[in-house]
Amino acid sequence: MVGGSQGNMTPHVSITVIALKTLTLLLGGLITFLAYRAYRRTRAQSLGALALGFGVITLGAFLAGAGNLIFSFGLEQSLLLESGLTAGGFIVIVYSLYATK
Repeated sequence: MVGGSQGNMTPHVSITVIALKTLTLLLGGLITFLAYRAYRRTRAQSLGALALGFGVITLGAFLAGAGNLIFSFGLEQSLLLESGLTAGGFIVIVYSLYATK
């Protein structure tokens, strides 16, 4: 297997995880781009925060995958990184839903 410690993951599961992470990155990137484009068009602070929140979540998915596969982070370290950035991204998204203007 490539890079990090995969534990007892079979090659089939590893490929599936990589495929799902790739899909997550593509969809998260698209949502971030569309929210940012809406922010640029309207200059609404809430849309800017929404784009930032989805960007942070997407970044977390990317860094966790890259950390595990490329930089040999342990599975627990990768999960902690991804969970922390996901929680932070959701905090920003909640703020964006309550922001005015």
